[in-house]
Amino acid sequence: MNCPRCRGTHIVKNGSNGVGTPKFLCKVCGRQFVEDPKNCSITQETKELIDKLLLERIPLAGIVRVTGVSERWLQYYVNDKYAHTPRRVEIKKKSRARLTLECDELWSFVARKGNKQWVWLAFDRDTQEVVGVYIGDRSQTGAQGLWQSLPAVYRQRAVSYTDFWEAYEAIFPGPRHRSVGKETGQTSHIERFNCTLRQRVSRLVRKALSFSKKLENHVGAIWYFVHHYNATLCPTTRS
Repeated sequence: MNCPRCRGTHIVKNGSNGVGTPKFLCKVCGRQFVEDPKNCSITQETKELIDKLLLERIPLAGIVRVTGVSERWLQYYVNDKYAHTPRRVEIKKKSRARLTLECDELWSFVARKGNKQWVWLAFDRDTQEVVGVYIGDRSQTGAQGLWQSLPAVYRQRAVSYTDFWEAYEAIFPGPRHRSVGKETGQTSHIERFNCTLRQRVSRLVRKALSFSKKLENHVGAIWYFVHHYNATLCPTTRS
């Protein structure tokens, strides 16, 4: 038997762990260990692979099958990652030119279809960035949440194109708000991004089993993808 740290052979028995498995102690480096451990450490390469798979249309059960990690470990890892995902976008300094936003709401649910969670989104038409996100109900509270999620420069200067949902009329400043129909093409970019979200975030796919069980993870998964999407935009599309 060799020590897993220093590969030394001066090993002695050192009691047992909580489930009765014998423990050993390396007299060279002081490492305590069990022989043939069932819980192996997850390599950094595996974690990086999981980070990439979370951005694809793959449920957690599928990630377990691909990577070989345990379901319990993966759930803890995902919970921690989503909990630490920032809930606000970062944008570069904008020029003095007029800014144009396209806004829309995307239907989703958590745990059951009766628990609707609308994903409110704001999209910069020129830079292709997602600059506002709010997850909640489809009332004025949701529209207010989207408005507050926008960086200050957009609240001060942007012209916003939305559909005719009345919540926008109540919250967005009238002089810079335009209610339009889909046939105008003025909201085509945000509608296309909605399709991207449904194609890439498995918990947003309609009629699928990989729906969110917890609101915190639902919100975290959406923000995680939004940050990835913005980070991968071609620099020439940014202002």
